[in-house]
Amino acid sequence: MRTTTWIVPGMLVLVAVAGAGEEEKPTPTLLTGSHELVGEPAMEWEVKDWIQSEPLSLEALRGKVVLVRWWTAPHCPYCRASAAALSEFHERYEEAGLVVVGLYHHKSSRPLRDGDVERYAGILGFEFPIALDPGWKTLRRWWLDRTDGSFTSVSFLLDRNGVVRAIHPGGQYVEGDGDYEAMHGMIEELLAEPQDEKK
Repeated sequence: MRTTTWIVPGMLVLVAVAGAGEEEKPTPTLLTGSHELVGEPAMEWEVKDWIQSEPLSLEALRGKVVLVRWWTAPHCPYCRASAAALSEFHERYEEAGLVVVGLYHHKSSRPLRDGDVERYAGILGFEFPIALDPGWKTLRRWWLDRTDGSFTSVSFLLDRNGVVRAIHPGGQYVEGDGDYEAMHGMIEELLAEPQDEKK
């Protein structure tokens, strides 16, 4: 079964189409217009330690499309699996106005040591801005305290006005699957939209 994506203003429509001899894939889980958090302005993140970038704020990123992905050490299978897609989106669309931001949330029972996050980012091939989310403050404010979502590997896609337009509720997106195609399509849609100067 393959998934075909149509973009309709304010809505992402995913249609499963049967194909002879194709394996059935899970239905994509990208949350768009119907989810309660979609359409809200994103709250400023509470992070201060950055690698591979000067400190960034959402206000400073106004005018850019922003993909925020929480991740943890490379032993996380979802982080490892989605790493290639995140790097691809960063490399392919940075000049067009996309900023990929990785927010690291520490899950290990061992203390986080200086240099660990930079080493983890290197293992996963991340070359985009990375910030540490101590105590999962921003993850809790943006996601865990506001939904019943159990995954922490969540992604938020913000438009040029800082408004949440799509949420991937956790797990992975890998080239060829429906979640990857949906995220890819939404990135291109948002990059094509102008910034609303009134907001």
